Amino acid sequence: MKSLYHHIRLIRPLNVFTSGLAMVLASGILGMLTETNTVIIVVTVVMCFTGAVNALNDVVDYKTDLVNRPMRPLPMGYVKKDTAFYLSILLFFTGSVFCLELTQNAKVIGIMIAMPLMVFYSKSIKGIPLLGNVTIAFILGLSFLFCGAAFENMEPMSVPALLAFGLTLVRELVKDIADMDGDTAVGLKTFPVYAGIEKSIFLTVVFSACVGFGSFIPFFTDYYGIWYGILLILGVEIPLGVVVVSLMKNPGISSAIYGARLLKFSTLIGLIAIYAGTIK
Repeated sequence: MKSLYHHIRLIRPLNVFTSGLAMVLASGILGMLTETNTVIIVVTVVMCFTGAVNALNDVVDYKTDLVNRPMRPLPMGYVKKDTAFYLSILLFFTGSVFCLELTQNAKVIGIMIAMPLMVFYSKSIKGIPLLGNVTIAFILGLSFLFCGAAFENMEPMSVPALLAFGLTLVRELVKDIADMDGDTAVGLKTFPVYAGIEKSIFLTVVFSACVGFGSFIPFFTDYYGIWYGILLILGVEIPLGVVVVSLMKNPGISSAIYGARLLKFSTLIGLIAIYAGTIK
């Protein structure tokens, strides 16, 4: 039972659940919650892929996690690296099988684009300054286009995809600042390691400003209603502002750790804002 617990921890169950919930909200934005079978398949695919890439990341990040996250199952020795790798393969395979039940465009996005990108990111891209951040943000945004493709209606997913991309890009950069010690120790060239903490914070402020102003455009153009604006302020704008102020007042790793935690659920709240904004 203890072994099962640590294998579940390996795939980060909260992240997996959040990814599935995000797809339920995306289906609601599309007005497709009554299409139960398709919703379940979309949620299953995204949850499987999320768990798979989390397990694969833990395998690839084993050395950095010895410094940054020593309490994870692999550094603690609760799960073997080979077991984690095979679990990742199993989850990718399971997600792909379910994906075959969806539309042709969804198959292309899920199996031909998203899954290879996840593997390539984990193995090769994540250590390249900024490119790794942009790639993982792109993958998160792509999940919403995948949902739209499954229902053959991708246009309403453009704003959720862009919001997810922007918020993920900010959070990934903040996480890289938080992980500087471990990344430096193993020679991982993330942007903060490459350019330094001051330039990284400046870039975080710029990205945050772009996301903060850009996310209000659908409200100002009456694309979404008043509840979108209210929830956006509470769940996205305020957390972004707090992160920026915190990093500027105390430009260090501790502020970055706090900021990464604060932004963890901003994308989900942003989706709730979009869903609420579509209700007439």
